[in-house]
Amino acid sequence: MTSAPASTTLRAKRWSWPTLLLIGLGVCVLVGALLYPTYPNYDSMYSLLWGRELLHGQPLSFEAYRAPTEHPLGIVFGALLALLGRGGDRVMVYATLASFIVLVAGLYRLGRVAFTPLVGVVAGLIICTRFDFPFLAARAYIDIPYLALVIWAGALEAARRRRGMSVLVLLGFAGLLRPEAWVLSGVYWLYLFPRLAWRERIITALVVGAAPILWVLTDFAVTGNPVFSQTHTSDLAEELGRQKGLGEVPAATVSFLKSLVKLPVAIAGFVGLLLAAWLTPTRLRVPFALLVVGLGTFVLVGAAGLSVINRYLLVPSLMVMLFAGVAAGGWTMLRPGLPRRLWIAAAVAAVAFAMVWTLLRVNLNGLFTELQFRGDSRASLVTLLDKPAVRAAARCGPVTTPNHKLIPDVRWILNLPEHRVVARSDIPTAAKVHSGLAILAGNRAVLLRQGFNPTDTSPQDTAFNLPPAGYRWIAATSYYAAYARCAG
Repeated sequence: MTSAPASTTLRAKRWSWPTLLLIGLGVCVLVGALLYPTYPNYDSMYSLLWGRELLHGQPLSFEAYRAPTEHPLGIVFGALLALLGRGGDRVMVYATLASFIVLVAGLYRLGRVAFTPLVGVVAGLIICTRFDFPFLAARAYIDIPYLALVIWAGALEAARRRRGMSVLVLLGFAGLLRPEAWVLSGVYWLYLFPRLAWRERIITALVVGAAPILWVLTDFAVTGNPVFSQTHTSDLAEELGRQKGLGEVPAATVSFLKSLVKLPVAIAGFVGLLLAAWLTPTRLRVPFALLVVGLGTFVLVGAAGLSVINRYLLVPSLMVMLFAGVAAGGWTMLRPGLPRRLWIAAAVAAVAFAMVWTLLRVNLNGLFTELQFRGDSRASLVTLLDKPAVRAAARCGPVTTPNHKLIPDVRWILNLPEHRVVARSDIPTAAKVHSGLAILAGNRAVLLRQGFNPTDTSPQDTAFNLPPAGYRWIAATSYYAAYARCAG
């Protein structure tokens, strides 16, 4: 009996069904990006602005009114995209969508290496159906490339114990996107420490310290304050009402995880964790470490007085999905027999229940409506700001917006520096503006999302969406209106 040619064997491996599923995901992502064009979120738009400032040798506006916390790697990437001009914002979205595909592949790889291929496939399917994650990618949140780096670092470590430098490098890049990766890098270095020679300990310590050092140097170079990011984030969290006391963190942890993965997956994740700990405790080390360190970091974030939001639990939520994959597909770790058949039957019943539960609660129309709004509103804003009368009014003085939410978009589209775009909610600064261009919400959807401040229910917040005294209407689109006053 002759064996199959080597080329046939390689072709079969190359076109395995997980590969085909990943290609299918790529096609779906591309079609979705073309049908529903979206643009970067508030934080990512600032990365583009800071990148453009860096490219042009201008001071970086870290201390702008309600500017988000900067991320050094995001600024470098923003500078590269700024070379493309106004279209760089769409390229940022495409890059983040590509990162989402890499993230799904990494989660599959981690599940496959730590457990079995089916566990990895189930985890990959789960993340694609937890719409918070694709939506983050569609809005170019840096969380997606950050997660991709962390999960691939975990996959490399799971494939080979104490892999070392390659894992540290990936976590180092992740640490230039989110400081939570510093904790992961530090814990991993301590794990490596006993097996390293002193020379290796010093070199790896330098790699671990590179991200926080570069972050501190960036803060110091721009603001003169080496811990600006930490203090600025704390102040902004307090201003926006995102701070929680340490005693509120446990309840927030449960609530956020449930919202990110949904209740059936959370239950399946708990069951899968118990099954994995019972059957294959040695395979559990990397996913469990990511879960524990991720939860511990969330507690530290709350203790430090930073913004307590569900995005700080993204890594643990991915591990919950992975353990849910164990609950649904971990039977592939068993030999044929009655336990395996019983597990299969229970898994099929659980998956069927989860599908019915999801179908009864998911609102796909709401998701597509939100995506449509993101694209249409941005196109409407561009159309308004490109009108000759609006451009002329912008030369009469600063551009004002109801609050901070539209500032980065207006600055990017009109290529304006920080002092030329002012939020009317920034009362001390806005009081000095007596001429120029005023942008207002033009319909209810924009008013609710970008016109009002959800944490401010005062009449004054409503007044920020009215035309300033002395300004006259000059143009409008379906989403926005422009008023102008040109002195003299």
